[in-house]
Amino acid sequence: MTISELKKHFKTELADLYTDSEAAFLCSVFIEKIVGFDSFDQRRFSDQELLIQDEKRLLEITSELKNKKPYQHILGETEFYGMIFFVNENVLIPRPETEELLEFAIKKIHNSSLSIDQIKILDIGTGSGIIPLVLKKYFPKAEITSIDYSEKALETAKKNADFHGLEINFIHSDYLNFDLNENFDIIISNPPYIGIDEEQEIVDSVKEFEPTMALFSPTSDALIFYRKIANDAKKHLNENGLLFLEINQKLGPETLELYLNDFKEAQLIKDLSENDRFIFGRK
Repeated sequence: MTISELKKHFKTELADLYTDSEAAFLCSVFIEKIVGFDSFDQRRFSDQELLIQDEKRLLEITSELKNKKPYQHILGETEFYGMIFFVNENVLIPRPETEELLEFAIKKIHNSSLSIDQIKILDIGTGSGIIPLVLKKYFPKAEITSIDYSEKALETAKKNADFHGLEINFIHSDYLNFDLNENFDIIISNPPYIGIDEEQEIVDSVKEFEPTMALFSPTSDALIFYRKIANDAKKHLNENGLLFLEINQKLGPETLELYLNDFKEAQLIKDLSENDRFIFGRK
């Protein structure tokens, strides 16, 4: 099979899931990954026969994509906030909304009264480590602690930290049963916030290939993490400390209500799609 024939095969096999342009993009990405040809070389050598082992792997990838496996998991990596992160079935694939959360947080931190050289940050539900590692890149002197319940997720987060040469204090623990013993200047989290009753609304490619514990609330209370975070912030967020949360768009006012009494500022913020998506608080 030639490169040109493979590209036609990709488009035909993935027609029910991807547009022609999306299929072409994915095919190009995987050819570069497997064969080593960039888009220019792929055009230049479009009639070149693929090596047997490369053809076999690329056809396997076509089947994996057809079965709705996320292309990021097949690649084993993804780009997020200008950085490369390893991802797999043990962690969520980073979403654009979380980039929005970090962009907002970085701007707010820079404009705050906090001493950038001494800030202590708590990240709850770290997953692949995208939130603490982006923050560590932008605030290299920050002391950052990240908690996650999944050992396998933490293995991925540590791999990403090593890859970027950034130091994070990772803690393996069930946050809902974890007692904080120190104070922080910033608390940030994108916890599991999808209600159990919303499961049918989630596409199969997410439910079948991404960790359910990182998606769904562990109880019938979709706000259980936010209640614990509110209680911890009351006790362990320093004066003028900042809070940044990604939330369930269907529960914006209910989530905000948890933070109104103990913060000087508490705001519900929309994402670029005009959905209630973030909570910002200043204590």
